[in-house]
Amino acid sequence: MLFDLDGTLVDSTPGIWASIQVAAARLGLPEPTPGQLRSMVGPPLAEGFAEALGLTGADVERAVLAYRAHYTAGAMFDVTVYPGVPELLADLRAGGAVLAVATSKPEPFAVRILEHVGLLAAFDSVHGATLDGAVRHKEQVVAAALAAHPDGVAPVLVGDRLHDVLGARVHGVPCLGAGWGPAPTGELAAAGAAAVVATPAGVRAALAAL
Repeated sequence: MLFDLDGTLVDSTPGIWASIQVAAARLGLPEPTPGQLRSMVGPPLAEGFAEALGLTGADVERAVLAYRAHYTAGAMFDVTVYPGVPELLADLRAGGAVLAVATSKPEPFAVRILEHVGLLAAFDSVHGATLDGAVRHKEQVVAAALAAHPDGVAPVLVGDRLHDVLGARVHGVPCLGAGWGPAPTGELAAAGAAAVVATPAGVRAALAAL
């Protein structure tokens, strides 16, 4: 079973928003609006700067570098685990499930965050983007997770944004929408999520209904 990270396992909004704001200031951009900030939690970072802030060309790379400098200096650890997530993961593992993380966040960052919040041991593997951008889209990290466990991972992804639903669909994998995350109301259902679950505690029932 696959899980997204930001907005699904952890609320990473404070550190991400702060890093976006720092990057915008470094580039002399106006203060990002709340809507722009919300839209950038979930998609690959470069795409977020391009689509939400309208950056192009070298400015996208400059923004990514500024963001990462602030993020890795400590903002990446400004996260909290969503209530019910540790219990869900423990329950799934007790039932024999193989669990993996599939995130568009750079893999080294994801590992450090999971370790920081005490969730790393719950997962059999972690798959994320590469720092050079060669791997950054959800369908790529889902492919890596499925390839790592060809006989063990149940083909279901739990994720909080439309990118999760669409990336999983490329591989014929249903996505349970993490309704406790930051997605706008209706986004996950409109994207075609198999179900939208209000809390982590409801995931087991949703799985049984698939």
